[in-house]
Amino acid sequence: MPIDVRTISWIRPLVGAYAYDYDTLAPLYAGNPASHDSWTDAVRRSRAHPRNSAAIAGIVAAQQERRGAPSEARASAVRLADPETVAVTTGQQAGVFGGPLFTLLKAITAIQLAKRASEQHGVAVVPIFWVDAEDHDWEEIRSATILDPEFQPQTITLADPQGAGELPIASLILDDRIEASIQELFGALPATDFTPWMNEVTRAAYRSGTGMADAFARWIEAVLGPHGLIVFDSTDRNAKPLAAPVFVRELSSPGRTASLAADAADALAARGHAPQVVPQRDGVSLFYLNGKRQPIRRDGDRCVIGDRTVTLDELAQEAQRDPSHFSPNVLLRPIVQDTLFPTICYVSGPSELAYLGQMRGVYDHFDIPMPLMHPRATATVIDTAASRFLSKHPVPLEQLQARDESALNRLLEAQLPVEVNQSLKEAEAALPAVFRRVIDAMPSLDPTLAGAAKTTLGKMEHDLRALQNKVIQAAKRRDETLRRQFTRAQAQIFPLGQPQERALTTVFFLNRYGPGLVDALIQALPIELGRHWIVTM
Repeated sequence: MPIDVRTISWIRPLVGAYAYDYDTLAPLYAGNPASHDSWTDAVRRSRAHPRNSAAIAGIVAAQQERRGAPSEARASAVRLADPETVAVTTGQQAGVFGGPLFTLLKAITAIQLAKRASEQHGVAVVPIFWVDAEDHDWEEIRSATILDPEFQPQTITLADPQGAGELPIASLILDDRIEASIQELFGALPATDFTPWMNEVTRAAYRSGTGMADAFARWIEAVLGPHGLIVFDSTDRNAKPLAAPVFVRELSSPGRTASLAADAADALAARGHAPQVVPQRDGVSLFYLNGKRQPIRRDGDRCVIGDRTVTLDELAQEAQRDPSHFSPNVLLRPIVQDTLFPTICYVSGPSELAYLGQMRGVYDHFDIPMPLMHPRATATVIDTAASRFLSKHPVPLEQLQARDESALNRLLEAQLPVEVNQSLKEAEAALPAVFRRVIDAMPSLDPTLAGAAKTTLGKMEHDLRALQNKVIQAAKRRDETLRRQFTRAQAQIFPLGQPQERALTTVFFLNRYGPGLVDALIQALPIELGRHWIVTM
């Protein structure tokens, strides 16, 4: 069941404009992903740009060998070595237990688009998932939420590894406490036929002594590698030399990236859309890696990194000599990604679509062909019971988001016998009108009685509302089945009052529906622009 994204409050208006009014945004992007010609142009531009295909394919293959990647993913890496091969790329932070559902939806969109582009344009296209793990935002990725057998949300939070909150995520090493977290996870999940498989996949990835980025990469690869997805750990030191020219150019023309992005932010705002990034125009779009990830602060022709001061020229020389000390910020990350990979399309989330709309001039500055941007599929996955409930009682989806019983009360009120509902509505409408005559008449006898009459009206309205609530409560007791159905559907669609795809971890869905969920989504989930899908499993 499709829903127009323009009617959904939690999806940025930019996503709707991008789907339905692309021409107003065209100057900010490289082409309309709904256009066949745009894809043709993107393939041509990517193939014309020189890259060291063999080198990046070798780095990917080495990562896959270390992780024991599925054969289908390794075959994609082999194809990547061919300069004629192009890619559909996406990525996400290294979240615990595979991250939220939208992470899976991103990867599935990339897999679908790669397959479609290959068929429609007669070229080899591989899907790539970029694991972003050089930031240090541990709080954002340390927790996973599932629904227990009673459809109550349960959140599992990992214990802090050494350096949490200070070191890059890739530097955080899981310790023995991960076993307790996994036990807590599978103790809270409903037992299904797929629980042993999901348990095995999760334990194989999230093990004591494994880094968070590596654990996430192993998990994603185990689930989606059989569909040809290349998982790339972007923290790999062996890939840094390939990105060194980007680092050197950024330091050789400091502030240019930030200034171009700031100009585009103004252009985006002029079109009525809030920019995602508002950079300082003279800023350097790099971090320095030396154990921690430190910002590089510009001071004229010098830079300050922690307690160290160095000239821009010296820092550029270091970037050429030892690029492993450098990490791109949000503006430079797409440039590094598309320097390494022949990306023809990037699958973005709603917020990413905004900052990528600030990147066209930056791509030009680095002489990198800008890929198309395709918003990821957005979906809510529900069971057949919830689907039957929505079919029988067409409650607007967003009414289910409120963390109270207001939508249920409206639904139950609609189920009341006609005579009860009608008589209450008539009383509610008639009481003020009738009593107004009483209030108006009182001053002719005693002016002080008007206030008393108004007070009496207030009490009567209060009592009527109390009676209405008692009627609703009686309806709830009478129709406990409807109440259970509502609560179960609401818990699936808006757990903790949040959109499902952001709130629930992918483990919950795979434990419930098994690997067939991935097969079904790859085969049947529509990826057309501008739609949110209700998917019944």
